[in-house]
Amino acid sequence: MAEQQEILLVERDGPVGVMTLNRPDQFNCLSQALHEAIRSAIESFESDGAIRCILIKASGKHFCTGADLQEVSGFREDVEAIKKFFQVGLDNLRRLEASPLPVVMAQQGLALAGGLELLLSADVVFASESAQLGDQHAQFGLVPGWGGSQRLPRLIGRRRAMDLFFTARWIDAREALEWGLVNYVTTEDELISDALAYCKALAERSSAGLATMKQLVNRGLELNLDAGLQLECDIAAPALASDDVTEGLNAFREKRKPAFK
Repeated sequence: MAEQQEILLVERDGPVGVMTLNRPDQFNCLSQALHEAIRSAIESFESDGAIRCILIKASGKHFCTGADLQEVSGFREDVEAIKKFFQVGLDNLRRLEASPLPVVMAQQGLALAGGLELLLSADVVFASESAQLGDQHAQFGLVPGWGGSQRLPRLIGRRRAMDLFFTARWIDAREALEWGLVNYVTTEDELISDALAYCKALAERSSAGLATMKQLVNRGLELNLDAGLQLECDIAAPALASDDVTEGLNAFREKRKPAFK
């Protein structure tokens, strides 16, 4: 059963915590209230020991076309209110990025500006064949405020990022796949089922192992190579003593599927 909130649907599909952006008439644009609802759902999923992966999807035609500009225009000249608006979104996407749970997103239609920034906080992205992505900020004389200027060049390289920033052009799902902006491209009809099946496959892995791997990658991106390699060594050694590693090795030896905690 889904718990319907005004702007977000939250449900549990077995070991997968599912969030559905639910502002289809506004193309799921991100308001402060929607960010707060997402954060509440993240906290709920992380505290639920049965949830092992998060899936974020959207209702309607488009995934997310960015920030709620109508809300922003209401306090555009109030610097403190604007800073709070950006900070809430920035903290929320950082929380998704740092979650110990794998975060998978399924995109149909458009993901623009703040919607693209939301996708950039995911670990894995599925896109439908008709999906398009882009950064719209330059079209309005704006700049990214939820991490786009930092995450996008780290993911696809400076020159490709600058091209998207300067031109505000959209790219299709196939180009996004070639650039590494999305991981998988599938049909519109199979988008959610494919993403959900992927999440359930991840749920069969060691949750502690995946959380540690995510931590290593995220922290390593902020370190030089030598420091990152040392971090990996320091974390990998004690991980060998974990119950999940024992179960994984026993399952391999006994030619069976591991049953991780």
